[in-house]
Amino acid sequence: MLKVENLVKKFGQKYAVNDISFTIGEHEVVGFLGPNGAGKTTTMNMMTGYLSYTSGSVTVDCFEILENPTEAKKLIGYLPEHPPLYPEMTVKEYLNFVYELKGCTLNRQKHIMEVCEVTRIVDIRERLIKNLSKGYAQRVGIAQA
Repeated sequence: MLKVENLVKKFGQKYAVNDISFTIGEHEVVGFLGPNGAGKTTTMNMMTGYLSYTSGSVTVDCFEILENPTEAKKLIGYLPEHPPLYPEMTVKEYLNFVYELKGCTLNRQKHIMEVCEVTRIVDIRERLIKNLSKGYAQRVGIAQA
């Protein structure tokens, strides 16, 4: 479950997000819609711990994102519109990097191969990320800018 309570983000005197609250239940799928400049990206960045907030709280299961970021982030999967990538890495190298980053304990080779099979990228896992088509990159979760 994700719980956002009275979330506020100010940049100087300007409010980017002003006192929003909502809850997303386990296995619930939601959309986050609004006009440009409404604070959607800022809110997503605060919910995932990429940006601190001025006040309020974000709780992922029982972990407050700023107090227990490591535990909370283990429970989050988030692909920003322009993710930080390493274009000189191969897909396989990137998947190994994410495996380490997330602290995965499954059998590495088996798990990465399963990910490649499920996403149908077995045939391109040795290619450089910078050389992927946007369709492949999106399927793997590594969108191109």
